[in-house]
Amino acid sequence: MILNGHYTFYDSFGTITHAPVLQGCKGYQSSRECTNVVHTAKDTTAQGAETVKHAHRALSPATRLIRLPGPFRMFRGGTLSEVDIAFESWGEQNEAGDNTILLFTGLSPSAHATSSRDDAQPGWWEYMVGHGRPIDLDRYHVICVNSLGSCFGSTGPSSINPRTGEPYRLDFPELSVEDIAASAYAALKVLGIKHLHSVVGASLGGMTALAFALHYPEMFDNLISLCAAAKASPHAIAIRSLQREMIRKDPDWEGGNYPPYHEPVEGMRLARKLGLISYRSALEWDGRFARERVDDERQEPGPFGMEFQIESYLEANARKFVGSFDANSYLYLSRAMDWFDVADHKERLIALSKYAASRQALVVGVETDVLFPLHQQKEIAEMLAESGVAVTFEALSSVQGHDAFLVDKERFAPVIERFLR
Repeated sequence: MILNGHYTFYDSFGTITHAPVLQGCKGYQSSRECTNVVHTAKDTTAQGAETVKHAHRALSPATRLIRLPGPFRMFRGGTLSEVDIAFESWGEQNEAGDNTILLFTGLSPSAHATSSRDDAQPGWWEYMVGHGRPIDLDRYHVICVNSLGSCFGSTGPSSINPRTGEPYRLDFPELSVEDIAASAYAALKVLGIKHLHSVVGASLGGMTALAFALHYPEMFDNLISLCAAAKASPHAIAIRSLQREMIRKDPDWEGGNYPPYHEPVEGMRLARKLGLISYRSALEWDGRFARERVDDERQEPGPFGMEFQIESYLEANARKFVGSFDANSYLYLSRAMDWFDVADHKERLIALSKYAASRQALVVGVETDVLFPLHQQKEIAEMLAESGVAVTFEALSSVQGHDAFLVDKERFAPVIERFLR
């Protein structure tokens, strides 16, 4: 609930206090001053009034931070005594309160899905969210949350453990997709959002949207799942397993105890390269790069140095990613994707069926997606249809593979626009 520009916070005793919207960033802590200060806000929650400062990792100035009522119990066991969820929002909630869209992200994006007056920088889904765009801000109120376990404001392995005063690192409890969904639901309650027009997610975000739909079927009218999965495939698990091994084998990982701003760069660089190979398609790269060589001055000496344009592309993208994302967050979120399986929630599918007559779903897959292949999208569509949900299934011929939802405006925008019309 928004009261005079303040959000209502519920403390652990169920009482209500009012606090200004906190400017969120990575590593939130209530009493310790961090380096790289970007925002200062007053914390007037039940924990006490004090000035707080935040460390950040390329955080948008439009990001806000809210404290969930604690403790937060994790799906696989363990508890977090304090949880902050970072989010951004756009558009206006209508008087009926039925036009809010909740947006879940993939593994590595922040909550900055699109630009705004607070941050004019383009977001990761700029072509999709905005005035006059498929997710139309003239009609909808949109909230994008940064996943629990991430490093862009929401509590994660790099956040301060209030018990020790040091980052959680590997003391962070086991993270599941269900936890990400549950933390978003709790954040919506804090914000006074009682019902959603739609829940939208792609990749990890699609898995989270499915988990949200299963656990809170009364909360939404429409579900949009893009390039997701009802369970992780052996192929995807194998890729992510190798990515995690690359990070953990880097001596700078130090068993997860690397100091701030001295991260396992080499491991992250290699993991990102392997990720890129799984995110795009061979068909796209045949057309973009073929067997073109880099310029002579950029070729590395020796028989095994960089020679082909595709090698240069991988290197440039990997280096851009390094330093922008926390290594332990990468490990936790990656493993959470491996563990997710809708079959663990058969009773939730039954619960969903009770609301199915008034629920609709859009499931979209890409023919060239090797990470979340088309047959997994059909599996989601069939599962929802069997529960009684009215399902629209779209198989798109994008050449960009798994990442097509980020870049293929020509194919994805009309599909989303038709469904939300």
